[in-house]
Amino acid sequence: MSAVSRSLHQVSGRRRRTDKVMRSMLLAATLIALVPLVLVVYFLIKQGIGSWAGSFFSTDPNGNFFGSPGGIKSAIFGSLEMIGLATLIAIPIGIGVALYLVEYGKQSPFANVVRYFIDVMTGVPSIMFGLFIFIVLVVAKVGGSSYAAWKGSIAVSLLMLPVVTRSAEVVLLLVPDSLREAALALGAPRWRVVARVVLPTALPGLVTGSLLAVARGLGETAPLLFTAGATFVTTANLNQQMNSLPLQIYTDITNPRQAVIDRAWGAALALVAIILILNLVARTVSRRSRMA
Repeated sequence: MSAVSRSLHQVSGRRRRTDKVMRSMLLAATLIALVPLVLVVYFLIKQGIGSWAGSFFSTDPNGNFFGSPGGIKSAIFGSLEMIGLATLIAIPIGIGVALYLVEYGKQSPFANVVRYFIDVMTGVPSIMFGLFIFIVLVVAKVGGSSYAAWKGSIAVSLLMLPVVTRSAEVVLLLVPDSLREAALALGAPRWRVVARVVLPTALPGLVTGSLLAVARGLGETAPLLFTAGATFVTTANLNQQMNSLPLQIYTDITNPRQAVIDRAWGAALALVAIILILNLVARTVSRRSRMA
Protein backbone atom coordinates (compact mmCIF):
# COMPACT_ATOMS: atom_id res chain seq x y z
CA MET A 1 0.00 0.00 0.00
CA SER A 2 1.43 3.36 -1.01
CA ALA A 3 2.01 6.26 1.35
CA VAL A 4 -0.78 8.23 -0.32
CA SER A 5 -3.29 5.43 0.25
CA ARG A 6 -2.25 5.08 3.89
CA SER A 7 -2.66 8.84 4.44
CA LEU A 8 -6.14 8.72 2.90
CA HIS A 9 -7.20 5.88 5.18
CA GLN A 10 -5.93 7.82 8.19
CA VAL A 11 -8.41 10.69 7.56
CA SER A 12 -11.03 10.53 10.28
CA GLY A 13 -14.73 10.15 9.53
CA ARG A 14 -15.53 13.51 11.13
CA ARG A 15 -13.15 15.32 8.76
CA ARG A 16 -14.69 13.52 5.78
CA ARG A 17 -18.18 14.51 6.85
CA THR A 18 -17.04 18.11 7.38
CA ASP A 19 -15.51 18.12 3.88
CA LYS A 20 -18.77 16.85 2.34
CA VAL A 21 -20.81 19.44 4.22
CA MET A 22 -18.56 22.30 3.12
CA ARG A 23 -18.55 21.10 -0.49
CA SER A 24 -22.34 20.94 -0.39
CA MET A 25 -22.55 24.45 1.02
CA LEU A 26 -20.25 25.79 -1.70
CA LEU A 27 -22.33 24.08 -4.38
CA ALA A 28 -25.54 25.51 -2.89
CA ALA A 29 -24.02 29.00 -2.76
CA THR A 30 -23.00 28.70 -6.42
CA LEU A 31 -26.49 27.62 -7.46
CA ILE A 32 -28.06 30.46 -5.47
CA ALA A 33 -25.75 32.96 -7.18
CA LEU A 34 -26.77 31.58 -10.59
CA VAL A 35 -30.51 31.84 -9.91
CA PRO A 36 -30.80 35.63 -10.58
CA LEU A 37 -28.76 35.32 -13.80
CA VAL A 38 -30.87 32.41 -15.06
CA LEU A 39 -34.11 34.23 -14.22
CA VAL A 40 -32.99 37.44 -15.96
CA VAL A 41 -31.94 35.57 -19.11
CA TYR A 42 -35.13 33.49 -19.09
CA PHE A 43 -37.34 36.55 -18.64
CA LEU A 44 -35.49 38.44 -21.39
CA ILE A 45 -35.90 35.53 -23.81
CA LYS A 46 -39.54 35.08 -22.89
CA GLN A 47 -40.41 38.77 -23.31
CA GLY A 48 -38.08 39.71 -26.15
CA ILE A 49 -37.79 36.79 -28.52
CA GLY A 50 -41.21 37.52 -29.98
CA SER A 51 -39.97 40.89 -31.26
CA TRP A 52 -37.18 39.25 -33.27
CA ALA A 53 -39.32 38.85 -36.32
CA GLY A 54 -39.98 40.56 -39.63
CA SER A 55 -38.11 43.83 -40.02
CA PHE A 56 -37.03 44.21 -36.39
CA PHE A 57 -33.32 44.43 -37.25
CA SER A 58 -33.66 46.13 -40.64
CA THR A 59 -35.88 49.17 -39.92
CA ASP A 60 -35.53 52.30 -37.83
CA PRO A 61 -37.96 53.35 -35.10
CA ASN A 62 -40.66 55.46 -36.76
CA GLY A 63 -42.48 57.02 -33.82
CA ASN A 64 -45.90 55.99 -35.17
CA PHE A 65 -48.61 55.62 -32.55
CA PHE A 66 -50.57 53.20 -34.72
CA GLY A 67 -49.25 50.26 -36.69
CA SER A 68 -45.72 48.93 -36.48
CA PRO A 69 -43.39 51.01 -34.27
CA GLY A 70 -40.37 50.03 -36.38
CA GLY A 71 -37.20 48.19 -35.46
CA ILE A 72 -33.85 48.91 -33.84
CA LYS A 73 -31.51 49.29 -36.82
CA SER A 74 -30.45 52.83 -35.89
CA ALA A 75 -29.85 51.74 -32.30
CA ILE A 76 -27.60 48.84 -33.30
CA PHE A 77 -25.57 50.87 -35.79
CA GLY A 78 -25.33 53.79 -33.36
CA SER A 79 -24.09 51.58 -30.55
CA LEU A 80 -21.48 49.95 -32.78
CA GLU A 81 -20.27 53.30 -34.14
CA MET A 82 -19.97 54.97 -30.75
CA ILE A 83 -18.38 51.98 -29.03
CA GLY A 84 -16.00 51.65 -31.98
CA LEU A 85 -14.77 55.22 -31.55
CA ALA A 86 -14.61 54.78 -27.77
CA THR A 87 -12.49 51.66 -28.30
CA LEU A 88 -10.08 53.54 -30.58
CA ILE A 89 -9.68 56.14 -27.83
CA ALA A 90 -9.55 53.99 -24.68
CA ILE A 91 -7.53 50.93 -25.71
CA PRO A 92 -4.36 52.65 -27.06
CA ILE A 93 -4.29 55.09 -24.13
CA GLY A 94 -5.04 52.39 -21.57
CA ILE A 95 -2.38 50.01 -22.86
CA GLY A 96 0.10 52.90 -23.14
CA VAL A 97 -0.48 53.86 -19.50
CA ALA A 98 -0.09 50.22 -18.45
CA LEU A 99 3.19 49.95 -20.37
CA TYR A 100 4.51 53.03 -18.60
CA LEU A 101 3.51 51.69 -15.18
CA VAL A 102 5.07 48.25 -15.77
CA GLU A 103 8.13 49.04 -17.89
CA TYR A 104 9.19 52.53 -16.81
CA GLY A 105 7.29 53.91 -13.80
CA LYS A 106 7.21 50.70 -11.74
CA GLN A 107 7.08 51.75 -8.06
CA SER A 108 8.01 55.41 -8.49
CA PRO A 109 5.90 58.02 -6.64
CA PHE A 110 4.37 59.31 -9.87
CA ALA A 111 3.43 55.78 -10.99
CA ASN A 112 1.76 55.12 -7.64
CA VAL A 113 -0.23 58.34 -8.00
CA VAL A 114 -1.36 57.25 -11.47
CA ARG A 115 -2.44 53.86 -10.08
CA TYR A 116 -4.38 55.59 -7.33
CA PHE A 117 -6.32 57.78 -9.74
CA ILE A 118 -7.02 54.78 -12.00
CA ASP A 119 -8.52 52.98 -9.01
CA VAL A 120 -10.60 56.07 -8.25
CA MET A 121 -11.87 56.19 -11.85
CA THR A 122 -12.85 52.52 -11.59
CA GLY A 123 -15.22 53.32 -8.74
CA VAL A 124 -16.72 56.51 -10.21
CA PRO A 125 -20.41 56.07 -11.24
CA SER A 126 -20.89 56.11 -14.99
CA ILE A 127 -23.31 59.03 -14.80
CA MET A 128 -20.48 61.23 -13.50
CA PHE A 129 -18.53 60.73 -16.72
CA GLY A 130 -21.63 61.74 -18.66
CA LEU A 131 -22.09 64.88 -16.55
CA PHE A 132 -18.42 65.77 -16.96
CA ILE A 133 -18.58 65.58 -20.76
CA PHE A 134 -21.94 67.39 -20.70
CA ILE A 135 -20.42 70.34 -18.86
CA VAL A 136 -17.14 70.43 -20.76
CA LEU A 137 -18.27 69.66 -24.33
CA VAL A 138 -22.07 69.75 -24.67
CA VAL A 139 -22.85 72.98 -22.84
CA ALA A 140 -19.88 74.70 -24.45
CA LYS A 141 -21.00 73.37 -27.88
CA VAL A 142 -17.50 72.21 -28.73
CA GLY A 143 -17.37 71.10 -32.36
CA GLY A 144 -20.23 73.38 -33.41
CA SER A 145 -23.07 71.30 -31.93
CA SER A 146 -24.48 70.45 -28.53
CA TYR A 147 -25.29 66.74 -28.46
CA ALA A 148 -23.10 64.59 -30.70
CA ALA A 149 -22.16 60.94 -31.00
CA TRP A 150 -18.43 61.58 -30.65
CA LYS A 151 -19.03 63.24 -27.29
CA GLY A 152 -20.87 60.14 -26.15
CA SER A 153 -17.91 58.08 -27.33
CA ILE A 154 -15.53 60.16 -25.22
CA ALA A 155 -17.75 59.67 -22.17
CA VAL A 156 -17.82 55.90 -22.72
CA SER A 157 -14.06 55.82 -23.34
CA LEU A 158 -13.48 57.42 -19.93
CA LEU A 159 -15.52 54.59 -18.45
CA MET A 160 -13.51 51.96 -20.34
CA LEU A 161 -10.09 53.49 -19.69
CA PRO A 162 -9.50 52.26 -16.11
CA VAL A 163 -10.70 48.76 -17.02
CA VAL A 164 -8.28 48.56 -19.95
CA THR A 165 -5.40 50.00 -17.94
CA ARG A 166 -5.80 47.73 -14.92
CA SER A 167 -6.29 44.56 -16.95
CA ALA A 168 -3.37 45.42 -19.24
CA GLU A 169 -1.09 46.11 -16.27
CA VAL A 170 -1.89 42.71 -14.74
CA VAL A 171 -1.23 40.96 -18.06
CA LEU A 172 2.06 42.79 -18.66
CA LEU A 173 3.26 41.88 -15.17
CA LEU A 174 2.80 38.22 -16.10
CA VAL A 175 5.40 38.46 -18.89
CA PRO A 176 8.56 36.76 -17.52
CA ASP A 177 11.40 39.12 -16.73
CA SER A 178 13.78 36.60 -18.28
CA LEU A 179 12.41 37.48 -21.73
CA ARG A 180 13.09 41.17 -21.16
CA GLU A 181 16.57 40.50 -19.76
CA ALA A 182 17.48 38.22 -22.67
CA ALA A 183 16.46 40.86 -25.22
CA LEU A 184 18.30 43.62 -23.34
CA ALA A 185 21.39 41.41 -23.09
CA LEU A 186 21.41 41.14 -26.88
CA GLY A 187 21.67 44.91 -27.09
CA ALA A 188 18.06 45.75 -27.97
CA PRO A 189 16.84 49.13 -26.69
CA ARG A 190 13.98 49.22 -24.20
CA TRP A 191 11.38 50.42 -26.73
CA ARG A 192 12.25 47.57 -29.11
CA VAL A 193 11.99 45.05 -26.27
CA VAL A 194 8.52 46.37 -25.49
CA ALA A 195 7.43 46.33 -29.12
CA ARG A 196 8.96 43.00 -30.20
CA VAL A 197 8.91 40.92 -26.99
CA VAL A 198 6.54 42.22 -24.30
CA LEU A 199 3.53 43.18 -26.39
CA PRO A 200 3.45 40.04 -28.60
CA THR A 201 3.76 37.84 -25.50
CA ALA A 202 0.93 39.65 -23.69
CA LEU A 203 -1.29 40.12 -26.76
CA PRO A 204 -3.95 37.45 -25.94
CA GLY A 205 -4.42 38.84 -22.44
CA LEU A 206 -4.57 42.40 -23.75
CA VAL A 207 -7.27 41.38 -26.22
CA THR A 208 -9.24 39.72 -23.43
CA GLY A 209 -9.15 42.78 -21.18
CA SER A 210 -10.03 45.10 -24.04
CA LEU A 211 -13.05 43.00 -25.04
CA LEU A 212 -14.30 43.00 -21.45
CA ALA A 213 -14.01 46.79 -21.37
CA VAL A 214 -15.90 47.01 -24.67
CA ALA A 215 -18.64 44.78 -23.27
CA ARG A 216 -19.02 47.03 -20.25
CA GLY A 217 -19.08 50.23 -22.28
CA LEU A 218 -21.62 48.81 -24.73
CA GLY A 219 -24.26 48.45 -22.03
CA GLU A 220 -23.91 51.87 -20.41
CA THR A 221 -26.85 54.25 -20.66
CA ALA A 222 -26.11 57.12 -18.30
CA PRO A 223 -23.11 58.65 -20.15
CA LEU A 224 -25.09 58.74 -23.41
CA LEU A 225 -28.13 60.46 -21.89
CA PHE A 226 -26.16 63.68 -21.41
CA THR A 227 -23.91 63.54 -24.46
CA ALA A 228 -25.19 61.72 -27.56
CA GLY A 229 -28.87 62.68 -27.49
CA ALA A 230 -31.28 60.47 -29.42
CA THR A 231 -32.64 60.19 -32.93
CA PHE A 232 -34.64 57.59 -34.84
CA VAL A 233 -32.67 57.88 -38.09
CA THR A 234 -29.63 55.74 -38.89
CA THR A 235 -26.65 58.02 -39.45
CA ALA A 236 -22.90 57.65 -39.80
CA ASN A 237 -22.18 61.29 -38.91
CA LEU A 238 -20.55 61.27 -35.49
CA ASN A 239 -21.08 65.03 -35.19
CA GLN A 240 -24.86 64.55 -34.98
CA GLN A 241 -27.16 63.01 -32.43
CA MET A 242 -27.19 59.22 -32.63
CA ASN A 243 -29.38 56.44 -31.33
CA SER A 244 -28.06 53.52 -29.27
CA LEU A 245 -29.43 50.33 -27.78
CA PRO A 246 -29.33 51.49 -24.13
CA LEU A 247 -31.09 54.75 -25.02
CA GLN A 248 -33.64 52.89 -27.15
CA ILE A 249 -34.45 50.58 -24.25
CA TYR A 250 -34.69 53.50 -21.81
CA THR A 251 -37.11 55.48 -23.95
CA ASP A 252 -39.21 52.51 -25.09
CA ILE A 253 -39.80 50.95 -21.69
CA THR A 254 -41.54 54.12 -20.43
CA ASN A 255 -43.89 54.26 -23.44
CA PRO A 256 -47.55 53.42 -22.73
CA ARG A 257 -47.92 51.47 -25.98
CA GLN A 258 -47.43 47.72 -25.64
CA ALA A 259 -45.80 47.31 -29.05
CA VAL A 260 -43.10 49.81 -28.11
CA ILE A 261 -42.55 48.08 -24.77
CA ASP A 262 -42.15 44.78 -26.62
CA ARG A 263 -39.54 46.46 -28.82
CA ALA A 264 -37.67 47.48 -25.65
CA TRP A 265 -37.57 43.84 -24.53
CA GLY A 266 -36.32 42.77 -27.95
CA ALA A 267 -33.62 45.46 -27.89
CA ALA A 268 -32.58 44.40 -24.38
CA LEU A 269 -32.25 40.80 -25.54
CA ALA A 270 -30.17 41.93 -28.53
CA LEU A 271 -27.88 43.96 -26.25
CA VAL A 272 -27.38 41.05 -23.86
CA ALA A 273 -26.67 38.76 -26.83
CA ILE A 274 -23.98 41.12 -28.15
CA ILE A 275 -22.35 41.43 -24.73
CA LEU A 276 -22.52 37.65 -24.24
CA ILE A 277 -20.80 37.08 -27.58
CA LEU A 278 -18.02 39.54 -26.66
CA ASN A 279 -17.50 37.83 -23.30
CA LEU A 280 -17.37 34.42 -24.95
CA VAL A 281 -14.78 35.67 -27.42
CA ALA A 282 -12.74 37.13 -24.56
CA ARG A 283 -12.84 33.87 -22.60
CA THR A 284 -11.89 31.87 -25.69
CA VAL A 285 -8.88 34.07 -26.34
CA SER A 286 -7.90 33.87 -22.67
CA ARG A 287 -8.19 30.07 -22.64
CA ARG A 288 -6.03 29.73 -25.75
CA SER A 289 -3.48 32.05 -24.17
CA ARG A 290 -3.25 29.87 -21.07
CA MET A 291 -2.91 26.72 -23.20
CA ALA A 292 -0.11 28.32 -25.21
